[in-house]
Amino acid sequence: MPTFKNRTLVPRIEVLVTDTVIKQFQQDGTFQIASGDNADATLNGEIAVIRRLPARSVRGNILATTEFALTLSVRYSVTGKSGEQLAPPNEVVGTTSFFVSNNSNNINIINNNNNITNGDVTSDERQALPLATEDLATRLVSQISEGW
Repeated sequence: MPTFKNRTLVPRIEVLVTDTVIKQFQQDGTFQIASGDNADATLNGEIAVIRRLPARSVRGNILATTEFALTLSVRYSVTGKSGEQLAPPNEVVGTTSFFVSNNSNNINIINNNNNITNGDVTSDERQALPLATEDLATRLVSQISEGW
C-alpha cells in the first residue's frame, strides 16, 4: 500500500491516513499487508476533501460556533498484480465532531458583532483529525473486505 496522495491543504495528513488504514487492515485480519513485490493487490488512495462545518452555535449568538462536524473523504481503487482493477474506484468518508476549546492559550477572535471570543479552531480541528481518520479507515476496510 503506497502512501495516499494528499489533495488537500492539510500538511502531512497523508501519512496519518495511510498508517491508520494499515493498522485497521491488520486489526481486521481479512487481508495481510505485504511489500510491493509480494503483494497480490495494491490499494491506491487519494485524500480528496477535508470539511469543517458548524454543527452547534453559541446560545444567544448564532454567529459563534461551539461545535464543528469534521468530514474526511478519500477516493480509492484496488488493482491486481498485473494492473487490472479488482474493484471499481470508490469513495469513503470518515466523520467526527469537536468542540472549540475555551482555555487561556487560545487566540481572541472578533466576530461580526464585534464580540471577542476565545477559540483556536485550527488546533482543535488538528486534534480531531485522528478520530475522523479512524472512522474513515474502519469504513474503508469494511467496504473492501465485505464488498460494499
